[in-house]
Parts: sequence; structure tokens; C-alpha cells
Amino acid sequence: MATRGHHDEEAALGTPDSATQAEKPMFEGGDEYDNILRFARTEAAKLDHGDDDGGEEETGYYRPWFSPWKKIKVKSTKELKVPADWLRTDVQTGLTSGAEIERRRSIAGYNELESPDENQILKFISYFRGPILYVMELAVCLSAGLRDWIDFGVIIGILFLNALVGWYQEKQAGDIVAQLKAGIAMRATVVRDGREQEVEARDLVPGDILVLEEGSTIPADARIVADYADKNGSKARMLMEKRGRGLSNSSTASGVDKGPSVCAVDQSAITGESLAVDKFVGDVAYYTCGVKRGKVYAMVTVSAPYSFVGNTARLVLASNDIGHFQIVLGGIGTALLGLVIGFIFIVWIGGFFRHVGIAEPKDNNLLVYALIFLIIGVPVGLPCVTTTTMAVGAAYLAKRKAIVQKLTAIESLAGVDILCSDKTGTLTANKLSLNEPFVAPGVDPDWLMAVAVLASSHNIKSLDPIDKVTIVGLKDYPGAQEILRRGWHTHKFKPFDPVSKRITAEVERDGRKYTCAKGAPNAILRLDSFPQETVAAYRAQAAEFAQRGFRSLGVACKEEGEPWQLLGMLCMFDPPRGDTAATIREAMDLGISVKMLTGDAVAIAVETCKQLGLGTHVYDSERLITGSMPGSEVRDFIEGADGFAEVFPEHKYQVVAMLQERGHLTAMTGDGVNDAPSLKKADCGIAVEGASDAARTAADVVFLDEGLSTIITSIKVARQIFHRMKAYIVYRIALCIHLEVYLCTSMLILNETIRVDLIVFIAIFADVATIAIAYDNAPYDRKPVDWQLPKVWIISTIMGLLLAAGTWIIRGTLFLSDGGIIQNFGSVQEVLFLEVALTESWVILITRMSQGPDSGPFVWPSWQLVGAILGVDALATIFALFGWLSGPAVHGGWLDIVTVVKIWCYSFGVVVTVGVAYWLLNKIRWLDNIGRRNRSHKNTRLENLLTEMQRLTLVHEHDSNGESYYRISKGGAEDKQAGATGTATPVKSDAEKKH
Repeated sequence: MATRGHHDEEAALGTPDSATQAEKPMFEGGDEYDNILRFARTEAAKLDHGDDDGGEEETGYYRPWFSPWKKIKVKSTKELKVPADWLRTDVQTGLTSGAEIERRRSIAGYNELESPDENQILKFISYFRGPILYVMELAVCLSAGLRDWIDFGVIIGILFLNALVGWYQEKQAGDIVAQLKAGIAMRATVVRDGREQEVEARDLVPGDILVLEEGSTIPADARIVADYADKNGSKARMLMEKRGRGLSNSSTASGVDKGPSVCAVDQSAITGESLAVDKFVGDVAYYTCGVKRGKVYAMVTVSAPYSFVGNTARLVLASNDIGHFQIVLGGIGTALLGLVIGFIFIVWIGGFFRHVGIAEPKDNNLLVYALIFLIIGVPVGLPCVTTTTMAVGAAYLAKRKAIVQKLTAIESLAGVDILCSDKTGTLTANKLSLNEPFVAPGVDPDWLMAVAVLASSHNIKSLDPIDKVTIVGLKDYPGAQEILRRGWHTHKFKPFDPVSKRITAEVERDGRKYTCAKGAPNAILRLDSFPQETVAAYRAQAAEFAQRGFRSLGVACKEEGEPWQLLGMLCMFDPPRGDTAATIREAMDLGISVKMLTGDAVAIAVETCKQLGLGTHVYDSERLITGSMPGSEVRDFIEGADGFAEVFPEHKYQVVAMLQERGHLTAMTGDGVNDAPSLKKADCGIAVEGASDAARTAADVVFLDEGLSTIITSIKVARQIFHRMKAYIVYRIALCIHLEVYLCTSMLILNETIRVDLIVFIAIFADVATIAIAYDNAPYDRKPVDWQLPKVWIISTIMGLLLAAGTWIIRGTLFLSDGGIIQNFGSVQEVLFLEVALTESWVILITRMSQGPDSGPFVWPSWQLVGAILGVDALATIFALFGWLSGPAVHGGWLDIVTVVKIWCYSFGVVVTVGVAYWLLNKIRWLDNIGRRNRSHKNTRLENLLTEMQRLTLVHEHDSNGESYYRISKGGAEDKQAGATGTATPVKSDAEKKH
């Protein structure tokens, strides 16, 4: 909050102009509390409205070979050297828009951590890279060497078709997500052209003058140059002259007169400090931290990529880390490639015994055999279809107000089995209402409300929910409104901190000075010794409020020279969302355990759990860190708990870490700057509606809508996406094994194969039809999903062998005297082609069904998938009817209608047989458990060791001779005792060391 005349001694240092600025009210247009009253009247009718701000976070970069469309920042050999004249911007005029800003941006880059720009040409080319695609490109070279120009053109067409579809679908999904992200991009208030204006944070350059105020997120590393009231900077110059020449961040040195604190910054996300840090003129305010108090001018010193946070993020962004999904796809592709090489080796050995030529005859030689296996054995559409499926799913989630920041997060979201959820705004409605307060004997309720408002933030642009409901509650207290109109002035405001658990404000009216406080009931009692009767009634009322699930807020006041007076207690209630209880039951049905993490007291948390249908095993989070339980018991404790109360950011991080050590896939919701570490640590970090820029940057998924139901819906959608990808992989492996087994045995037994021209079209049909799987209706599993690759390979292999047997049966009938199915009319090539094309296109209708006992109910396929399959079937039938590409055969190789109908019926019978086998295999419980991750494994010795190591502390002490030494301490009482005889030196945070 910008405090007018933040300190009287500052006003004494300023010029007449600056002094006038210092004496102006906090809000222009009248007395500061008149503005608060107007705000209260305006907001009374719209309590459910909230602000949404968001953020994103580039510059020096390289393009990795595996995804050249992405810009990955690299750690340069030397830091960005900002010219000294860039940092001499006048506070009142700022930079001038135009060429100068563009020149600085060309050197320093955009003020963001990751570039949203993608070179679409390079991205399209990337779809031709990868082990699977290299095999198909080898097939192109082989067909060109054999001068088989039809196959050459068709294979190139397959490659381009897959690349075009994958590129278009991912670009379309990316555009939808980018459009939503643009709406929540971080913005900053900057002085340019002599006036304050709002710009996107990414457009900032070194030398820009920022206006930082309470509630805002710092958009770049910036040096504080003056208090907002000190517009000409005269006070700041005088303060800096006292310290010495230059504006350096050495003002923390002992014995230096730093002057008054001009603001407070929450640095918990980068240093772990729970309390806001006071900042002085000349100090650096770090990128992504939040301003908790004050309003100042600050100059951007470096852009985001070269900031303290940027240096850390660069290490992460520059790593060639790939998700589990890419590892799975790579493993499947490698295994299939190994099978192809094995089958080619077997066929070539058989060909040598049959004296088959290497390149002769034209349609039946060893190179043709190799070409066929290269085409059928490696699913060229695998990367395209799976990427398209995830991209389309991400676009669908974006329309449901869930922004997936990286596609691999979909896989993590589908496998989540524990959701650690915030209470406020996620489980509850985040619509605090003020109930009847408890008023101490002899206290005027209007005075109680007036003091509560005086101890509230006055920055109406970024009020927290408690201050907001306190101010809006004035509508029911006209007497309190009248009190606030009597010319109050705020001299000092100290926002809430998690240690003192209270807010204090030093105010003045008519020359009389008061200190107003509000906060946790027990924190208010610690201010002074109050009358026992009042304290007893106060405690009883606080216990009753807690049992009813109400949030209590004690209020006290003292006049200068007088003792504290306990005024009473405000009662606030944040009701559960109407859909939360039903959503939690649905989450439990989906195999997800919901654990509530809240900063409220245990009694309030337990009462909320009762209302929501959650378990009531809720504990004080301090037991996680300061408790003496062995490590294994701590983890058992966390697994068994339904929630934790009075949590700090480090508690959230510890809960996530220990659940992951037990094998759980954990999702964590968060909204604050200090939630960023736990969001990054979680398997799926979820930034809820209204989250800070730092939280959104760290999260995998950003939600733009409130409530737990949005999260559960997204989990179900993620499981549907996962089901589609898994269905396609099972289908594609089965197809590869089908043709590899049939053609290998056919070549060995009959020295016969399906013509390579027809094989190419079979491959096209398999990929074209199944790209539509991305738009299919899919069931979702009733418990967290796993890849279960052993089960996938077992089922796919059995299905492939059954399909190969079906093809051998129809081929065997052709040896009968009456010609079998073709009745002495038609081509063996077209009969086999049509049977293979039909059965393979229909198999996807089998694999898309439920994949186990815990899968959801049957859902009918989408019209897109059915249409694609029927289109492929119609085209394959036309090929057979007209004998296209059948080679030399009787009657040109075409089939009559009766034969085609018989092949259709026979193929349907084969698919039904395969479907029955698939259904039976998925009913086998032991097979369903193969490959599932152990989600609750424990290693008692290792867990105990890790916990004990975490409890050790490196303590720096001095002995009686003044010599310093270090020792390992276990903490607790031992440290307290040591503190009486030695001096413990805390280790500085990374941020302090850096700057």
C-alpha cells in the first residue's frame, strides 16, 4: 500500500513539491477513507467478482535437433552487460517510445523466459525426423533404387500426409491455447513519454521505470529508485548520498543508514523466507516476487532471461529432458524396428535357400521383401496420431478453461491418484460473508468495524478476500462509516505475515494516534494482558465459531500511551461450493484421494471436511517438520491423513515429495507465489483460477475457472485422451505383427507376397483411418491409468497372430479345386488385399472399447472415426472390383460382386473372433495388473535415513577463544542450548548471494 508521508522524516527531506505529494491522500479525489466507503458501496452488490491476472514468462536461445521449432534458452558464456547510460532514466519522464526502446530490445531481447514464437516451417520439417520416420525415408530411397516410382511417390505422400495432419492439428490446438494465454498475460505499469501507462510485461526493456504497488507481481529484476510520493527523487538522492556513491545493492551491510523501508516484498518463492522482506531505496526487487506493502518507482536492470529467476530457469529450459510419453513411444518404435530387422533377416535366409535374387525378378526379390517389411513393420503414423490426439485433447481442455502448458501433462493428469487441493476457492466458493461478530463488553460495534477497516489494506485494486469482505461489511454499519469520515490518516501499515498472524496499522485523527490490529484470535490475545472475563468469553466464542466452520478474526486497538483494548472478533464464513461434495464422491469413484491443505485452523478444516464428505483425519502441519516421528511413520502419516491445516509453502512441498517417494502420482493446486516450488515438484502442478504469475509459470495446467469440478472434469478428459492413444498403440502393434507374421511365413512357404504397390496402400489406409481416433468418443477408466506395456504387447501379439491366421485361412481356401472364395474368378492379390484392408480397418473399433475391468461403460464411436473407416473400406473395395495394381492376372485381376460380398462377410467373422479374444483377455484380472505401478511402496530404512538427514543442520559457532567452527546439529532443544553459548550464523539464501 502506498502510504502517504510513509514516514514523517521523509517529508522533511523533500522539496515543496515532493512534500505536497507526501501530504496528498492515498486515493486521489478526497479523503482516503471516503474512497474506501465508496468502494464498499460499489462492491456490496457484486461480492462474487474477482480479478484475474496471469502471466507468462526468452532471449538467447538455440534450436534442439529433435524439435527445431522450439527456442531453448542457453546459458551464455557471459551475462548481459547493460550499458551504464541505460540506467539513467528520469523517473518522471521515463523512456521515450519508439526507436530507443526497439534498440534496447534488439540487444536485451523480450522480457520473458520462454519464447511463444515458433518457426512453422521448421516445425513442419520436424515431423520428418525420428527413428520411425527415418525407416520410411529409407524405404523411399530403396523404392527409388528399385525404380518403383509408384511406390516412391506413394510413400512420400504418406510421409507428407502424416506431417501435414500432425502439424496442422498441433498448430490449431496451439493457437487456441495461445489465444487464452494472451488474455492472462502479465502486464506492468510503466512510466513512458512522461506518463504512466500499462504495457505487456514482455515489452519491458532495461531502463524502464516501473510502478510497483501492493498486490502486483514484479515483472523483471528492478532496482528501487524512489518512493512513489518522492516523484522527483530528491529524498532518494539524499539517502543514497548518506550511504555512499552509487546505487548498489549493498545497503544491507551492517551499520549503514538505509533510511525508511519503502516497500515489502514476498521472496518466499526464491529464498523460502516466510516473512515479507523490507526493501529500501537502492535495493533490488526480484522478478516474479510479489509486493506486499508500499508503492515505489523501480528501474528495470536486466530482462527476465538474465534475472535471478531467469538464470535458474535457464538451466531447466536448456536441458534436453523428455517426458515419459516420448520414452514410451521411443521404446515401442525401437521394439518394432527390432522385429522388422529380425523378420527381414529370416526372410533373406529363406530367400537364399530358394535362390531368390537380390534385385531380380522385379516383383519378387530380396530388396522388395526388405522394402515391404520396412513399410508394414514400422507405423509411420504413430508419432503423428499420438501427437494429434494430445493436441486435439489440449484444445478441448482449453475450451473448458484448462490451459495445458505442455502436452505431456495430459499423461500425468490421467495417472494422478492423489490430489492435494487448496480449500479456499477450490473446495469452497471463495465468497466470504460477514456474520454477526462477537463484541467485547462495553465496546461499540461501529467502533469495532471501524478499527477492522483501519487495519485493512487500502489498495482497492488488489484487496485480499478478508480485507474485501471487511470493507464491504461496512454497508451494515452506518455508524462505522461516519467514524471513518472524520479525517483518518495512515502513517504505517504492516500486512499480514504467517509468523505474527496479524495485520497492524498506525493511524491518526485530530492529533490522536492509534494502533489498530486484526488477526488470528490467539495472535490478538498475545498483544497484551486483557481482563480474564473478556478473554474467557472471547476464547469460548472462538471455539464455537471454529466448530461451526467459521473463520474468526480478532480485533484490538490501542491509543498512544494507553494499553491495548480487546474489541471483539469478526466472524466470516466461506461456504463450500454447491458441487464440491458430489465432485469429491466422483473423485473417489475415479480412484483419486483428495487431501485438503489449508492455512486455516484445524477445527475449521475438520468442519469443512465434514460438510464436504471428506474424512476428518486432519492434522496440524507442524508435525510434518518439527515432529520426532521416524521417516517411514511420517510418510504413513501423510498417506493416511485426509488433510493438513495451518500449512506453509514448505509443508506443501514436503507432502508432495513424500507422496512421490511412495510411488504416488500427485497433483497439487496452488495460486500464490510461494506455491510455485510445490507446483513445480508435483507430477501435475495446477494453477487455480486467479493464481499469481509465478504460480502459473511453474504449473503444468492453468485453470481459468473456479472449483474442484473443473479439475475432476479435466482428469476425466485426460483419461479419455490417454485411452485413445493406448487404443491406437495396441491397434498399430497388432497390425504390424499381423502382416509381418503372414508375409514372413508366406515368403518362406510359398515364395509369395502381396505386391508392394498394394502393401503401400494398406499402410496408407491404416494411418488415414485412424487419425480420426483423435476425435473419437472414448470411455475413461475408473481408476488412475498406466501404460502397462507388458499387457499391451501381450494383447497386441495375440490379436496380430489371430489376424494372421485369418489371412492364412482365406489364402488356404484358394488351393481348393473350386477356387475357394474367389470361385476360380479373380486375383489372389486382390482377395488378400481386400481381406487385410477390411480386417485391419475394423480392428480399431475393437481396441477403442474398454480396456479392463475398471474401464468406463461402452460409448459409440464418433462419426469422424466411422466415416474414415467406411471411406477406407469403400476405397479398398473399389481397388478389388477394378483390379487396380494387382499385376498380371486373369481378367485383369478384378473381382465380381459376389466374391467381394463373401470377403466382407468373412472379414467380419475374423474381426468378431478377434474382438471376443480381446474382451476375454481384458477380463483376466492378473493380466490387468501386469505393468501397473506400485503406488504405495515403502522402504523403511531409506525413508528413516532421508528424514534424519533432512533434520540435520549445519551450525556455525564461536568457541571461548573466538575461533569459529561448524558442527552438525539435529535441531530443536540442542540448538537452543547451543545458542546460549555460541553464535549461530544463518546461511544466506541464493538470492542474497547472487546480488
